[in-house]
Amino acid sequence: MIIGPKIYGLVLAGGKSSRMGKDKGMIPYHGMPQREYLYHLLSRVCEETFVSIRPDQKSDFPEDMQSIVDDNTFKGPYNGMLSAHNTFPEVAWLVLACDLPLLDLASLQELIAARDPNVMATTFAQKEDPLPEPLCAIWEPHAFESSKTYLESGNGTCPRKFLINNETKLVIPSKANVLLNANSEEEYKEAIVRLTIE
Repeated sequence: MIIGPKIYGLVLAGGKSSRMGKDKGMIPYHGMPQREYLYHLLSRVCEETFVSIRPDQKSDFPEDMQSIVDDNTFKGPYNGMLSAHNTFPEVAWLVLACDLPLLDLASLQELIAARDPNVMATTFAQKEDPLPEPLCAIWEPHAFESSKTYLESGNGTCPRKFLINNETKLVIPSKANVLLNANSEEEYKEAIVRLTIE
């Protein structure tokens, strides 16, 4: 059994979804908004789970789900991740983008089983293109502290670039399709087809 900081879950749902043209977190792939589906998945494998949201999303957010409102200190996904880290700095975060419609419980369990708390993050990666997927990953507490230095250096705001340049454990998921990102109408249609097949 791997000893390390406890794991909290975080669904990133504060993006503007400009490419999709509608809120990706509200698409009901599984009979409920995707942000709720992922929240409930994470709740089965993490000690606590939260959804990262913008301030203007708070008013219509379900009362039975925990949220962390982005503090808008940083740009992109780091905004939600570091807002969560600043709220609970002692925990590791299993971070999920809300545009992963094929992700399932078994895959999350696979990622957690492979976790190495001594590296910056344990992430899924595609077999044919083994780059870290930072928004389907377990980020350790020290990774966020190092990320702040990275962001303050002015070298960029990309979490993938940060992980590529730091020690990261890559995990190839048993089901390759779980990393399908549905960011556009075409990818949405592909996800619907795959969900029907599988």
